[in-house]
Parts: sequence; structure tokens; C-alpha cells
Amino acid sequence: MKPLDRILLAHGGGGTLSGALIRELFLPAFDNPTLATLSDAAVFSLPPGRMAFTTDSYVVTPRFFPGGDIGTLAVAGTVNDLAVSGAVPRFLSCAFILEEGLPLDDLRRVVGSMARTAAQADVQLVTGDTKVVERGGADGIFITTAGVGELRTLPEGWGTPLPGDRVLINGPVGDHGFAVLAAREGLVFDTPLLSDCAPLNGLIDTLFDAGVQVRFLRDATRGGLAAVLNEMAAGHDWGVALQAGAIPISPAARSLGEILGIDPLFVANEGKVVAVIAAADAADALASMRSHPLGRGAAIIGIIEPGLHGLVTLDTDVGGRRILDMPLGEQLPRIC
Repeated sequence: MKPLDRILLAHGGGGTLSGALIRELFLPAFDNPTLATLSDAAVFSLPPGRMAFTTDSYVVTPRFFPGGDIGTLAVAGTVNDLAVSGAVPRFLSCAFILEEGLPLDDLRRVVGSMARTAAQADVQLVTGDTKVVERGGADGIFITTAGVGELRTLPEGWGTPLPGDRVLINGPVGDHGFAVLAAREGLVFDTPLLSDCAPLNGLIDTLFDAGVQVRFLRDATRGGLAAVLNEMAAGHDWGVALQAGAIPISPAARSLGEILGIDPLFVANEGKVVAVIAAADAADALASMRSHPLGRGAAIIGIIEPGLHGLVTLDTDVGGRRILDMPLGEQLPRIC
């Protein structure tokens, strides 16, 4: 019998092909004792204390892009949502919606990326599901992941930025959204534009291990840096004052933004964390970030400023100040 090279409806039917997909593709990639039981629910022990739980879905197109793919994104995105909530990620689940006709080599590549990213983040994928829809029903592959993490002992003042606190980010903004857009449109640049997609829990661990006063963490995904800071400041007497010249932006992202008329500050990232740190600890926090491979481009980009009443402002290089509004709609759809 000729080996199958594409997903068939029968792969989601619970029969022989479904079993073969699990045994030959998923189990070797995500090998761990909890998953190996193939029960209807993963059974595992958790330490005493509070837990964090999150879920997200991924529908990016194209499914492969410079610097990552939908599999990298699915694991890193869920790990990051746990990590910025103050949790240590432990376990993931994954549900695949596959389109009839999807090349099996594409699925193997995506699953391989998921396995490598999970290993990098030191998490286990312990349960999952697969469904197959008719040709034309899913744009190849959609992925939903959920994650459970152990909530660490959080510092006093967690979640409440105060006037005078500093705003940090761990590297250039906008690369992910622009990399996906460039791949979608077939744009080629002399300087490669790569997604920043990566699990951030190791970087965040360095911040907590450094003993600095962490007030707030958030990964700057859809809506980019501007959306995260507007959400954080909304409803407060204080606001955020950013320094345009301090915000790291790669030359390729800046150039593409100028060509398309899209501000990189509004473009999604998948490997960037916004951290608000007490002023006295900002220098130590910056050094801690820069000690990690994912934080070598870290910078202090602004300050929590009293009297701004929920606004985010940007001090320009020519001495002006403008308001950085919440983005309206989604400039770049299907990027995560």
C-alpha cells in the first residue's frame, strides 16, 4: 500500500488512520508518561497553592513564516500568557483542526516545532485532540492550546504600576507581524525580517530571580506595544510617557512600516514582554533582561507619569509629544 502523504477525513474519524497519526506522529514528538496513557483526560499531580490556566487559538497565515510557524506560535503564545501572569508554566493541551488534503509533511514540521518549543520552555504537552474538516474548511491547520502553570509567590505591589515606575521591553518591536505580512505577500528584503516568536518564561524567571520589584508584565501581541500600554493605563490617574528614541525597532521593521504607513508600535509581537519595574530597580532589571538571550536588546522605554489620566504619550526626537491611542481594528489580520 502506498504511504499516505496527505490528511484524509478518515484521520479524524477515530479509526485506524486516527490511531496511526497518534502513534506515529504525535506520541514520538511529545513523548512523556502522562500523554502515553492516551486516556480521555491527563492525570497529573500539582503542587499546593494557586494555579493559573489559559487558552488560546492560532489561525496564522501563512502557516510557515521567517523565524517560526504556527506550531512555534501555539506553544510560545500559551507559555507566555502563563508567564506574564506570574506563573511557572507546567502542562499544555493541544487541539488540531486539520483540513482534508493538508500535506502530512507540513503537519510533521508543525508538530516538530511544537515539540522543540515545549522543550525550550520546559513544559509537557499531556493531552490533545484532532479533528479533520472537509477541503476548504480550515485553511490547512488551526491549533488551540491550553496551559496550566504554578503561580509563584508574587512581590508586594504586583499588578499595580505606580507613578515613577519605569517601563522596559526586552527587544525590538513589530518584527513578528511584519515578518508574517512579508511572507504572506512575498516581500523580500536585503536584511532578513524574522518573527520574534519564542517562549518568554526563562527570561521572566531571570527578572524574578534578580529580586527586582516587578509591578506588571504583559506580552505585547495583537495591537502591539501601543495596545498593551493603553490597556494597562485605562482608568488610572497616571499614564505612560514613552521616549520614541528609546524604543528598539529593527531597521527592516522600520523600513517596512514607512513603506506601508504602519507604525511598528501597533504591530504584533510574539516574543516581547513589557515590564513595569520600580524606579530604584530599573537598572538591575535591565541588566537581568540583557543577561538572557531573549533580552539582549532590552531597553528602558518610558515612565509611569502622574496626571496623564490613562493616556499613553510618545515624546518624539524633535521635542514634541503626541498621544499614542489604542489601535482601531486590526491592521494585520491572521498573524497569530
